[in-house]
Amino acid sequence: MSNLHIPFRYDVVGSFLRPAKLKEARADFEQGKITADELKAVEDKAIIDLVEKQKKAGLKVITDGEFRRATWHLDFMWGFNGVEHKKTEKGVQFHGEPALIDDTWLSDKITVDNHPFVEHYKFVKALEDENTVAKQTIPAPAQFFQQMIIPANIETTRKFYPTDEELIEDIAKGYRKVIKDLYDAGCRNVQFDDCTWGVLVAEGSVARYGEGADFKEISEKLLKVNNLAIEGKPEDMVIATHVCRGNYHSAYFSSGAYDPVAEPLFGRENVSAYYLEFDDERSGSFEPLKYVSGDKKVVLGLITSKSPKLEDKKVVIDRIKEASKYVPLDRLYLSPQCGFASCEIGNKLTEEEQWAKIALVKEIAEEVWG
Repeated sequence: MSNLHIPFRYDVVGSFLRPAKLKEARADFEQGKITADELKAVEDKAIIDLVEKQKKAGLKVITDGEFRRATWHLDFMWGFNGVEHKKTEKGVQFHGEPALIDDTWLSDKITVDNHPFVEHYKFVKALEDENTVAKQTIPAPAQFFQQMIIPANIETTRKFYPTDEELIEDIAKGYRKVIKDLYDAGCRNVQFDDCTWGVLVAEGSVARYGEGADFKEISEKLLKVNNLAIEGKPEDMVIATHVCRGNYHSAYFSSGAYDPVAEPLFGRENVSAYYLEFDDERSGSFEPLKYVSGDKKVVLGLITSKSPKLEDKKVVIDRIKEASKYVPLDRLYLSPQCGFASCEIGNKLTEEEQWAKIALVKEIAEEVWG
């Protein structure tokens, strides 16, 4: 299927709830009860089943549901040389509970050889048909950058990178190689998942970047690392970005409207489309969409993946119309606001409820756009 229509009128962010058998297999592997090959066999079957369900649901984009990952972002970083990790003792504090994701830091300069996500992509690519396009989701370069300069990591990072500029250059260089390898594997649909902008607009979040951090300076660095990574990409590869505020076991990390970062993010980040969270009041109004430049597209995340309750169809349609005051309707699209399982634990809803959400997205999109 042509990539000219990416994103699609009804779309998904990427991750899906892990089936029980997959969770059991990953736990067994961690405890040494099964081999890597045995785990892969379980993953393969789970992904094949998931892709069939995505096709049955009428989705035009297929993903592996991030079934081979523990988290949406850190596993990707672990595929680079110079990155270490271990089980966390404290986790990252979300609203309501800590996200128990691995502590991840630098142990050397960042380089990349054969990133495992390229092989992950090839598996999904082979499951495409004439009606579907495979998508590869990866954390945004800015997310990688932020991970290495948070207060807990900055001292270690400075052993290898005396300045942020040197760190940015190596992250972008690594991403360009992975993007090229994905392209050579047939990938034309990449999504950067990026919590950095959502965190930056939250009250007090600049402190995450250390004492004396400057909002505008941080914004420019996030923009620079993302754009440097995209630089030189093939013309027929679509790179979009999903701007997130955290998604762990139905909990969120940050709140804040897009207004403070709208100009650099919507005006100057060189992506083709934005998947944006607008599922509750934490995201603010649609007004910042006036900064969306050129012919960029906006996928409105108006259906929440955090709760099983189905949205009122009329309310969602009215909100799409409201957004069209700032971006023309023909450049607007619809999706859930985030994935259903950004980490293995997944959000607090059942598989049946997950697919009901997808069905609602499709139903509304067909009513609005035909």
